[in-house]
Amino acid sequence: MQACEVVITAADAGWLVDFTRALVADRLVACGQHISPVRSVYRWDGAIQDDVEARVALHTRLSLVPEIVARADRDHPYDVPCVFALPIQAGNPAYLAWIVSQTREPADHDTLGVDPTG
Repeated sequence: MQACEVVITAADAGWLVDFTRALVADRLVACGQHISPVRSVYRWDGAIQDDVEARVALHTRLSLVPEIVARADRDHPYDVPCVFALPIQAGNPAYLAWIVSQTREPADHDTLGVDPTG
């Protein structure tokens, strides 16, 4: 199992905390460490933007990143949410084992995002 840190930003810190809670409840991530505010400077629609956002660092399995990205694409209020994963090269073995114990195996990619009830 390779652990990673997934970073997601959002304009609404409360929305991001609720999104993190849902990911923890669904065992997609072991935890999320929130930082707010952060200042984001970027180009969007041909103009330089300067906005206050919140940021979360999620600890999870690298194999779960596709499901987290799919969830963000579905639920995030942004058209193009910032979601990226950074591999964890080394760390406290007990903490890395805890990440594994608190997350699940990835879903079958053929059914990703499909509601089996219809």
